[in-house]
Amino acid sequence: MRELRIVFMGTPDFAVGSLDALKQANFNIVGVITAPDKPAGRGKKLHQSAVKKYALEHQLNLLQPTNLKNESFLEELKQLNANLQIVVAFRMLPKIIWQMPKYGTFNLHASLLPNYRGAAPINWAIINGENKTGVTTFFIDEKIDTGSIILQEKVAITENTNVGELHDELLQIGSKLVVKTAQLISENNIKTFPQKDLESKSAPKIYTETCKIDWSKPLNEIYNLIRGLNPYPAAWSFLLNGEDKIKVKIFDVEKEVVNHSYTIGKMISSKNEIKIAVDNGLLKIKSLQLAGKRKMDTKSLLNGYSFLSDAKML
Repeated sequence: MRELRIVFMGTPDFAVGSLDALKQANFNIVGVITAPDKPAGRGKKLHQSAVKKYALEHQLNLLQPTNLKNESFLEELKQLNANLQIVVAFRMLPKIIWQMPKYGTFNLHASLLPNYRGAAPINWAIINGENKTGVTTFFIDEKIDTGSIILQEKVAITENTNVGELHDELLQIGSKLVVKTAQLISENNIKTFPQKDLESKSAPKIYTETCKIDWSKPLNEIYNLIRGLNPYPAAWSFLLNGEDKIKVKIFDVEKEVVNHSYTIGKMISSKNEIKIAVDNGLLKIKSLQLAGKRKMDTKSLLNGYSFLSDAKML
């Protein structure tokens, strides 16, 4: 049995699940590395990462390098004498770091690699209409998300799953897979297999323009885009209501496959509901957020806001 000395690297809530699971399993975590504090919000106050908050709460040794190649940081990292590094939702590591520990550096990725390499695998699996995804642990090498696979576990995606729900499910399953992988390394019982690059799908970073709804697309594509961005960062559109052109974020929706004669993007509203006409159907909006307003369900919005008969989404 190997005595592991682990350095953990991660930043968002998704990483906290794995860090907590390792701690609960009594692994020796000799250091935690996370992103530097960043200004956020209207007041530009410094924001601590979710991993930093956890590390401070549990009195774990914390490092926040601004430059991963900085000599003083590299020396500090060496002094921790770790023999295993675990990376969950962090950033690309220089070779000098991932090669440092005796037993290597492994990463948890929220997809079934080689599919959905990149920054936003959970979003893209839903946006592309997949019915399954999963989590993968693999040893880091010189390229992004290409190393030898250690373990994988599949997860079903239903037609109604949104990215928030899938994120939480993968967080739980992924944290267990991280512990299982660490245990196998501790037992010197690791078997890996290389990734096969057969037309794998990518998961690039999500930008504001990625989230803009193209109402000329088929019903299913729009539906998948919205749930693949719900609740964050949220799909959006411009609403033309008379003279007003308003940015609207759209969250929960239902789809209706029906024939209709409405123009694409037309808003059909009543006292209780809003529907948008799209190719081969209608999209019923259940919750949304107008610019400058809070997120609310459709019925609540309609209590205090009215749409003209020619209102439409652009």
